[in-house]
Amino acid sequence: MPSLLIRPLDLADEATAGTVHRIGRTAYAVEAGLIGFDGIPALHESLDEMRARPLRWLGAVSGEGVLAGFLAWEEEPDGAVGVDRLCVDPAWFRRGVASLLLRHVLAELFPDRRVEVTTGAENAPAVTLYERLGFLRGPDFSPAPGLRMASFGRPPAPARG
Repeated sequence: MPSLLIRPLDLADEATAGTVHRIGRTAYAVEAGLIGFDGIPALHESLDEMRARPLRWLGAVSGEGVLAGFLAWEEEPDGAVGVDRLCVDPAWFRRGVASLLLRHVLAELFPDRRVEVTTGAENAPAVTLYERLGFLRGPDFSPAPGLRMASFGRPPAPARG
C-alpha cells in the first residue's frame, strides 16, 4: 500500500469539503449497487447538508496530497463513538485505506471507548472489514422498505495493567 498519512479534515475549506463530498457520493453509489438500495441518505445529501452534520472528520492522504478516503464520527451521549461514514475513493479500493482509517480511530483516538457502526447487511466488503477488526455483529434492522442494515460494536480495548 502506498504511504498514507492520517490527518484531520477541515470541511470549512471549500476544496476539502468538495473532495470529501465527491468521494462520499462515489463510494455510496458503489455501496448502493452492492446492497440493491439507492436510498442511502448520504448518497443524496448536498454539500451544505454534509458540512452541517455535527461530525468530526479524518482523512487518509497520500504524500502528493490526494485524499484516498475518510472517516467521520460523532460522540454519543452514552460515551460511545458512532462511526457515521467510512468512505474510500474507488480508485483506492482494495489497498487497505478503510482498515488504516478504522485502525487509527480504534487504537489512537478511542481505545477506551465503545465504537459502533452500521452498514448495509449485503455490503460484504464492509461486513468483512468490521468483523476482521474485532467488531461484534448486533441485530440487523430495516430503516426503510427494501433495506436491511447490519449493526456492529467494538468494545473498549482491555485496560493495560
